[in-house]
Amino acid sequence: MTPSPSPTSAPVRPFTVSVDDSEIEDLKQRLARTRWPDPETVGDWSQGVRAANARSLVDYWQHRYDWRRFESELNRFPQYLTEIDGLDIHFIHVKSRNPGAMPLILTHGWPGSIVEFLKLIGPLTDPVAFGGDAADSFDVVIPSLPGFGFSQKPTETGWTVSRIAGAWVELMKRLGYRRWAAQGGDWGAVVTTELGSIQPEGLLGIHLNTQYAFPAQIPNTLTPEQRHAVETLALYTGELGGSNHLQGTKPQTVADSPAGQAAWIYDKFQSKTDNRGRAEDALSIDDMLDAISLYWFTNSAASSARIYWENRSRTFAGPKLTLPVAVTIFPKDIPRLPRSWIEDTYRNLIHYGEAEKGGHFAALEQPDILVSEIRTGLRTLRS
Repeated sequence: MTPSPSPTSAPVRPFTVSVDDSEIEDLKQRLARTRWPDPETVGDWSQGVRAANARSLVDYWQHRYDWRRFESELNRFPQYLTEIDGLDIHFIHVKSRNPGAMPLILTHGWPGSIVEFLKLIGPLTDPVAFGGDAADSFDVVIPSLPGFGFSQKPTETGWTVSRIAGAWVELMKRLGYRRWAAQGGDWGAVVTTELGSIQPEGLLGIHLNTQYAFPAQIPNTLTPEQRHAVETLALYTGELGGSNHLQGTKPQTVADSPAGQAAWIYDKFQSKTDNRGRAEDALSIDDMLDAISLYWFTNSAASSARIYWENRSRTFAGPKLTLPVAVTIFPKDIPRLPRSWIEDTYRNLIHYGEAEKGGHFAALEQPDILVSEIRTGLRTLRS
């Protein structure tokens, strides 16, 4: 995975994904040699991914998954590298053919990646081709977070969300955008919220499908919606918080086994999507393995996990924002915040949407709904 030949002094260099055949063969050999644990002793997922489900996923990865298909899909889009603050940042940049398109930077989280936004690129840049209005066109910029995917891995501490937000401001400036918007979920929402907090020149507003709007002090008396938010936060930090705790304290411990890495990510997809008991109810196996394979082939398990360590003091009590904010609530997201706290935190709430279905990984689960919400939520910023 190397940049296309270009002068080393070029601020923005073309990039093409190309994984060597030997890497693919090595993965298959490792998967074939997986040493499986004994089956769980419970009838549910409370001990982690069930052995039968993990074996089925890994068998598909070894025998039927086609990385070359996904590699070709990625390479259909213009990709680039540019050095910002000492790191090469990888990003997809697709311009709309329609005049007046709004520049929009989309930021993923963990275990997300640029994978989750691929189905949004066409509808956002060419809405007419997908039944929309040309007036809702966007230029899209989709960076890989530092240490994720094809972006360079930090070799020093200090890559907090504040530093990442600063890098995104520089990226948009480097691409020539003077007025732009930002969108994100999961850690992408943390970065986008930070952008909203610093309000750099040119940022028109933001859209969030994960909201950081808990009060700093939880009130003693709660409405039913507020109590549900507190209960889902307890679930997120408790029973479902294994990855948060491990990656926030010992990120270097998740690295070598592809089957282990697949199970680690698969468990997150199972626990936080809008499904009927299996992640496959909400996401295709290929979509999940595209994301998992990207982590594997870039050897970014540990470097991506460090975003939790770098930002371990962060909470769901985000800063009060005064710039325009649009939000979309997905019903199976965890935690799910009440409108009252969202309105109290985002003082200039320009759109509040509630989706009929979907969970935490909205871009992967419900791309059509998210596209519609982004269009609607940011429409007023165009004037």
